[in-house]
Amino acid sequence: MAVAFTREEDYEAQAADLPDRPISPHPNLVTARGLAAIEAELAAARAAYSAAQAAGKDGAGVSADRTAMARATRDLRYWSARRANAQLTELDGDPDKVLFGRAVEIEREDGRRQTFRIVGEDEADPAAGSVSYVSPLAKALLGKRVEDVVMVNGAEVEIVAVR
Repeated sequence: MAVAFTREEDYEAQAADLPDRPISPHPNLVTARGLAAIEAELAAARAAYSAAQAAGKDGAGVSADRTAMARATRDLRYWSARRANAQLTELDGDPDKVLFGRAVEIEREDGRRQTFRIVGEDEADPAAGSVSYVSPLAKALLGKRVEDVVMVNGAEVEIVAVR
């Protein structure tokens, strides 16, 4: 069949059939900041859903922009699920121990120092210095203490500070 005979609605229907965002199988541990971010994303998803519904009622019908409604619905499902299973994890325990929510400073073999905060999956942003607690780096560091040496990505690193 030639493209000339493809109906525009077919493209729109395909675009509106967005797959769900994958939900992690790991417990949804969050810091207070991470929980606030999830709640902000949930509020934004609710607003986008309401806006898509309103656009559909303004005479053009939902089919005028089914992709906006599909995107809003998908995001609303995702953030609702993430909020529903969020487990706020407070900082407590030994202040010298690497725990969820704490920042840990490491020194690599070449003398470089890096600081990472161990957070939940939705809050993780390695470029900004936060890593998910399920990341290989966090898994290697969790439970360790200042002056411990651990293997990270085939190289030794020393924990020099925990905050």
